[in-house]
Amino acid sequence: MPMQVYLNGILTPDALTRIDPSDRGFTLSDGLFETLRVRAGIPQRLDAHLKRLRAGASLLGLPVPLDDDALTEALISTAAANGLADAVLRLTLTRGPAPRGLLPPGSPSPTLLIVAGPPPPPAGPLYAVVATVTRRNEHSPLSRCKCLAVLDNVLARREAAERGAEDAILLNTAGRLAETTIANLFLVIGGRVMTPPVEEGALPGVRRAEVISRLDAVETPLDPGDLPRAEEAFVTNALGVRPLVAVNERPVGDGRAGPLTCRLLLPE
Repeated sequence: MPMQVYLNGILTPDALTRIDPSDRGFTLSDGLFETLRVRAGIPQRLDAHLKRLRAGASLLGLPVPLDDDALTEALISTAAANGLADAVLRLTLTRGPAPRGLLPPGSPSPTLLIVAGPPPPPAGPLYAVVATVTRRNEHSPLSRCKCLAVLDNVLARREAAERGAEDAILLNTAGRLAETTIANLFLVIGGRVMTPPVEEGALPGVRRAEVISRLDAVETPLDPGDLPRAEEAFVTNALGVRPLVAVNERPVGDGRAGPLTCRLLLPE
């Protein structure tokens, strides 16, 4: 059955959807994305996702073609058009078609694409490595938003696969912990929940902010040497929470999900 895709105000079968070959999202990764979880037809943490989208768009000077109410309707209607009460939505916003060259056009025509899919099965414990092939640039303002250009993450994820792991932890340019390729990182040391600050290269994750508030977590610089000191660790993103049980083939804590992680894993 073909999936229905939202493109610039129109729902259409995915096989008939066309992105202009000169779209700057395709040619230059000039755009943003958000991944949202839908439960019972309702996008979760929607206000925070839209706030982050607009902050990134402001940074890039990228117009958002719809107000929040219209974006909400577009997201809900895309899930509904595919018969998905529970879903994962990906919203992609690009600067749209433009002539060749880096300088953005003075009057862009943004492209807004929303695709829906079923949620993945629950993820089990995470085995990760510390990436050696690339680092997270905490000095770049782009580290604060969900940019389309994630090739550093792709390189790190390939390295993880080659080393028999599911994800890679990215260090920043100072050699401190930043995040994984797809999630924010939390360590529990001495009973206190800690996470790298945004200034250290951590993406300002929507669920990250929620966990910081819920567990009174501390944003503080963390080094790779803090990993073996941790009693437990976990990662978070829009799709959920996963216990981080081993890094570089060494167990974190006792190699199982810890009590704070299990608390977060309870049904929402």
